[in-house]
Amino acid sequence: MTRRTAGRPAAGRRAAAGAPTVAPRRGLRLAVVPRRGLRHALAVAVAALTLVALAACAAIPVSGDVRSGQSIKDESVSGVELRPDGPSGGEDQTAVLRGFIAAATGAQNNYATAREFLSSDFAQKWNPRQGVTISDGSGQVERVGANELTYTLTASASVDSDGEYTQAVRPTTSTLTFQFVREGDDWRIASAPDGIILSPVRFQSVFQQHALYYFDPTGDWLVPDVRWFLAQSSVSTRVVSALLAGPADWLDGAVVSAFPKGTQLSLNAVTIENGTAQVDLSSAALRASTADRVRMREQLAKSLATVASVSSVTMTVEGASLSVPSGGSSDAQQNPDVDPRPLVEARGKVGYAAGTGSVSALGGGMSQQIVALDPDAVSLSASGTFAAVRSDEGVFVVRSGQQRLRIDTRTDLVPPSVDEVGGGSVWVASTGQSAKVRSYSLTGEPHDVATTLPSGKLVSFQVSRDATRALALLQTPDGPALYVMAIERDRDRVPTKLGPPVRVQAASEDAVSATWVSDVDVASVGQTDSGPEIVRSTIGGRATTLPQPDGRATTIVGGSGGSLLLRMSSGQVLQSTGGGWEPTGVTASVLGTQR
Repeated sequence: MTRRTAGRPAAGRRAAAGAPTVAPRRGLRLAVVPRRGLRHALAVAVAALTLVALAACAAIPVSGDVRSGQSIKDESVSGVELRPDGPSGGEDQTAVLRGFIAAATGAQNNYATAREFLSSDFAQKWNPRQGVTISDGSGQVERVGANELTYTLTASASVDSDGEYTQAVRPTTSTLTFQFVREGDDWRIASAPDGIILSPVRFQSVFQQHALYYFDPTGDWLVPDVRWFLAQSSVSTRVVSALLAGPADWLDGAVVSAFPKGTQLSLNAVTIENGTAQVDLSSAALRASTADRVRMREQLAKSLATVASVSSVTMTVEGASLSVPSGGSSDAQQNPDVDPRPLVEARGKVGYAAGTGSVSALGGGMSQQIVALDPDAVSLSASGTFAAVRSDEGVFVVRSGQQRLRIDTRTDLVPPSVDEVGGGSVWVASTGQSAKVRSYSLTGEPHDVATTLPSGKLVSFQVSRDATRALALLQTPDGPALYVMAIERDRDRVPTKLGPPVRVQAASEDAVSATWVSDVDVASVGQTDSGPEIVRSTIGGRATTLPQPDGRATTIVGGSGGSLLLRMSSGQVLQSTGGGWEPTGVTASVLGTQR
């Protein structure tokens, strides 16, 4: 097998002279399959799709090593079942290739229809579960030998065998090679890359997003790790298997699992009876303490919450009951909300603004102290007892009932961020130094935190509400770049370094601001000639460009219930709605961040 890769899309590329005529696109039958307890009907895709097998040697590169999985019996697709056509006989190589591409949409019986296009020797060697490449448009078929064709596609994202989704930095062109052999009077594929390719529309129809949940090292927070799995009745097994295999590599050091090392499914299936998922674990689970068993059950329950047929979870060990306190929970927080009122500086106060324009000032003298600094950025702790404030004189800590403290005198700093781990910290970063940020205690003790962010002008740096991850927006020569990193801490919970940066989709042109929206979603703003571009991205998932408001944006922050607040250069504060942006009735000189 070979692969040729180019850095830019092959849109409009003409077939080479002598290339075979592209065969007509084959038919695809859809059948709606009932699904007990289905929360939302899966959309039936109407767009044409392109599918092809994809091997590890031909896949778009993704981060992290591939973890070995367990053998899971293929079952019927839930929701929308795709029933592609098999070979009709007497087709040329191009038609067989196109037929195989289309047939890879049907996962029934371990992709039995697609295997009909493969030679008898190769049919059981092909592994469709190696990964998925998401590609727009139809691929280009070219002949490179008497029994060899290539298929060139442009991919925008990939999903590996563990369900981890990776967005391509820019569309990437890959060329895959297929070899053919005669079996009787028919051509069959004797060599093909593993995996499949789906159009974006088809991917959303046959794959579903699920979040695996782990704990932060203190056990105070549940942290999601988004994965994508086929919408099959066996999805609960795949979710649990992935959970037991551990978090994505980039989260190492920031999250932990309550399951003892080496714990696996004793049986290669999670059974569901009357809404209860029965998870039978290997004997390694017996090493867990009582407290950890409660956390294990909570991890399972939270991770299976998006499986419609599951309402509760029970655990056993090799068929025997596992003692777990009934009704117990870890009390860990998950995706905390913020005050629905915008945090602003307006009318000589700092506090929460109402639609009438009135402001409920922060207490403990904090409002007066912050106003006196003439701030241009404010970040408030979840407890409301301290804030980080940027002004022309640097960054200050303002605490309820205490005098403000200047902790950093630099004037080239991005808006500060806060967390409440280990008594509280203020995060400060320089626009010209992306390789290092600094965390200060509330008493001003500095701690340098190393990063491996690429070079560029740092525009925004913000810690997640669960204090396990950081979001950084940079302006680079290629445009805005948005990264998420895990926060690693020492035994005293002092941050020491940021993990490998994972890139997510950012808004284009001139980077303005970025924010956490929820525990899985982030948003960024880029200013274009036509106005602000706002992109909301799921970490480990897809991105959506939101409707464009008029004017120039200065700040975006996460609001209540997963909403967004946007401050315009006029001072007007807008709130995201289902169909666009609506005025809040608030005008502010500063729109602050609530943690």
